[in-house]
Amino acid sequence: MAQENAPNKPVHLVYLCSGLLFFYLLKWTADWVWGYFTRTPSELYVTTFAAAVALVVGISLYRHERTYGLVNEVCAELKKVSWPTAKEVKAATIVVIIMTLLSAILLGFFDIMWSNITEFIYG
Repeated sequence: MAQENAPNKPVHLVYLCSGLLFFYLLKWTADWVWGYFTRTPSELYVTTFAAAVALVVGISLYRHERTYGLVNEVCAELKKVSWPTAKEVKAATIVVIIMTLLSAILLGFFDIMWSNITEFIYG
């Protein structure tokens, strides 16, 4: 029972990846907004600001019981998924590529025919 709520690697990986993503998005946004209203700020200020905010938000979400529970549930459900084998993925990818090419050829043919018909009618 205690092992059920224990932190595991996928949960920590989710928080780490989301924290890094939030840091970079915040850094780019802060750099753009700050540079839009005033002269271009020092890279150190923007990076420090983004890192501090991302760290505070990440720790707050990690300690928030509902958010942590949601991430745990998502990771537990992902463990139950039966992922396709490499052979199945390859076969499905080939089918998608072939169908895309056939659709492009068919739509190209209809486009040429429609173009010729309208050219004939409107002269």
